[in-house]
Amino acid sequence: MIRFIRGKYLYYDGASVVVETKGGVGYRIFIPETSPLLNNREGDEISVNTYLQVKEDGMLLYGFHDVDSLELFEKLITVKGVGPKAGLSIMALAETEVIKHYIASKDSSFIARASGIGKKIAERVILELGDKIDLIDEDMIIDGEGKPSSLNKALNSEREEAIMALTTLGYSKEEARYAIMKVQEEDLRAEEYIKNGLKYLI
Repeated sequence: MIRFIRGKYLYYDGASVVVETKGGVGYRIFIPETSPLLNNREGDEISVNTYLQVKEDGMLLYGFHDVDSLELFEKLITVKGVGPKAGLSIMALAETEVIKHYIASKDSSFIARASGIGKKIAERVILELGDKIDLIDEDMIIDGEGKPSSLNKALNSEREEAIMALTTLGYSKEEARYAIMKVQEEDLRAEEYIKNGLKYLI
């Protein structure tokens, strides 16, 4: 089984990256749409932890930037109704430790936000994995709402203002925070964070 690939990042190809090894073989590896692997530029050498899915009509590789993410993905796809595609969708929600936190906290509403994951499947994920997920590292800071600090690490005054504005529109603080943190761009004005964040709430 292929568990690790190191090579040159050639290009992004529809939810996947193509990596060329030193032997001249190019592997297509499906990754979460928010994967840190996408921060690399074409030509960079990258390392990908992989899961190989063997099917009757072929084989597919799924990749992650670290072992912890790979292991969580492998746990997710043990849940009935969660195949690799749905697993990638869940992994794209947030950082691995944040996802683990919500599963361990038995918060199915967060998991249900993933594309292609309905309420029933989200609840099944919590039921089957809620007691099997290791809690976040002890050295991670938990805020007053019981959320990992990684949810807040990129917050600045403009993001905070945008979150407050969304709550005045009727969204919960958790929903507002989730939407604003999904916006990847930095150094935006609060109005721009709100405009972009609303895409994740509609």
